[in-house]
Amino acid sequence: MTGVFTRLDERLGEFALRPLDPDADAALLHTWVTHPKASFWMMQDADEAQVTEEYRRIAEHPHHDAYLGLWRGSPAFLAERYDPAHVELVGLYDHQPGDVGMHFLSAPVDAPVHGFTRAVIGTVVAWLFDDPATARVVVEPDVRNTAVHALNAAVGFEVVGPIVKPEKDALLSVCTRAQFQAAADRVAAIRTEGAPA
Repeated sequence: MTGVFTRLDERLGEFALRPLDPDADAALLHTWVTHPKASFWMMQDADEAQVTEEYRRIAEHPHHDAYLGLWRGSPAFLAERYDPAHVELVGLYDHQPGDVGMHFLSAPVDAPVHGFTRAVIGTVVAWLFDDPATARVVVEPDVRNTAVHALNAAVGFEVVGPIVKPEKDALLSVCTRAQFQAAADRVAAIRTEGAPA
């Protein structure tokens, strides 16, 4: 299946995204979304057929789509893109033209790689901003998911505030193209300053 976006991380190598195949990728996705580390994905009790059905529904939706993320050519993360004017956040925040919603999930692993999840979110946000029509990326993680709040802040997201969704209390945050670039520039400056002479 053809990829839609590729990004080279200077430390971890190539990250890429390709459209998710709800049938062919279901078994793999099932192991990810039902893993204890994926509790905030809210699919802990789903069987493989339910995972397939959920991602078929997303694939058929006109305002929501899903992508499989690859690291060095192997499946390693999941990304979803949605239009918050039609999905997830309808009537819950001050929507602006060019807003794009995002979810991401790093695959659970036995031996975590330092900086991997940060590289994943950086790749997903870079992919969304690769579309000139994207003005802001919008996220609504569970208020209890402090790890993802820190990751969001690291790539430039600014907290708007808590919102109540049917399935969770969420922390709405937004990131503009300029905020994302400024965060990337800060990381680059730190790496340059820390480099051996």
